[in-house]
Amino acid sequence: MKQQLQLPLYSIGVGDRFAQQARAQLEACAKARELGVTVVPVWNKSNREHLIVGSEPAQTRAAADAAVRAFGWELPYFVDADHINLATVERFLAPCDFFTIDVADAIRKDVPEGADPSAKYLPAVREAAAIYRRIAAAKGAGAFITEVSMDETDAPQTPEDLLYILGALAEEGVPVQTIAPKFTGRFNKGVDYVGDAAQFEKEFRADLDVIAEAISRFGLPPDLKLSVHSGSDKFSIYPAIARSLKSAGAGVHLKTAGTTWLEELIGLAEAGGAGLDLAKEVYAEAYAHASELCAPYASVIDIDAALLPEPAAVHQWTSGQFVLALRHDPAEPLYNPNLRQLLHVGYKVAAKMGDRYLSMVRGCEDSVARNVTMNLFERHIRPVFLAQ
Repeated sequence: MKQQLQLPLYSIGVGDRFAQQARAQLEACAKARELGVTVVPVWNKSNREHLIVGSEPAQTRAAADAAVRAFGWELPYFVDADHINLATVERFLAPCDFFTIDVADAIRKDVPEGADPSAKYLPAVREAAAIYRRIAAAKGAGAFITEVSMDETDAPQTPEDLLYILGALAEEGVPVQTIAPKFTGRFNKGVDYVGDAAQFEKEFRADLDVIAEAISRFGLPPDLKLSVHSGSDKFSIYPAIARSLKSAGAGVHLKTAGTTWLEELIGLAEAGGAGLDLAKEVYAEAYAHASELCAPYASVIDIDAALLPEPAAVHQWTSGQFVLALRHDPAEPLYNPNLRQLLHVGYKVAAKMGDRYLSMVRGCEDSVARNVTMNLFERHIRPVFLAQ
């Protein structure tokens, strides 16, 4: 077996719906490096997102590689086949070197509380092993990062569950390097954590202890770490994550996929003129097709339709009003989390616009890139990785 590809201590999943912001995202990681902390980018995009946008995984790889060359980035970086399974993995095999193996649907829901965890989780572990072996057969063992995801399910995994899962993965020969459990509380897309932050911190610290134990007991890779999915904009628990990492000397993988698309919209609105008009048009279309757009994300959004502004009202907004309503600043009176969540899942509207949307993004590059970099660095990297 060739030497296992290593995942550095800190990594951040930087999803990019339209493969336009790789350079701006990389600049945020470079800012962290200038301050002495290495946070490596992992460009992630799921099969569902590719289908909606009409893109191919090879385009994500091309955008990442181009940004790395242009920026002169000499540290590791990765391209993630996000939330893949046996039915969808094939198209990701060539361009990706990071695979998020999603087996949440294989967790048995009919197992009573308190039962042996093998009854609930062994089917999911075996499915993860089958997917891992398919990837290894194509790419070679050790040539990619392996993440196992079990977060998109109803009930959180306890630390005891996590220890069992990691032991079972080791028994199946899966060299898991990052694992995404379901944590307590709600991780809605693009908005803050909903739940008891103190309880989350207690469980997160316990899970870090489990990771250390699993490395020692089961011989799993030494770079094994927790992955926080739907991790973008979870401002109220970032201090807990930072404190826990410092206390344990541990790493983390933070996925921030959808926040970049929202910063593109903010950049368009901030630019004013045609950019603002297009952002308003995206909202109007998303509002008109809200049920269709929200359905695939029902378990990870919480929108009060009564609090969504009418498109006619939004049409009258100034650039500043649109930006303040969409930008995630809980202290801002105009901030509207319902509008933000609707637009988060509304990227299908922009995808249907095709070149008209992409041309506008490129035309407003200065405004868009500034917002993407600032958001990723100031609101995500700094509080999680630099506040220790």
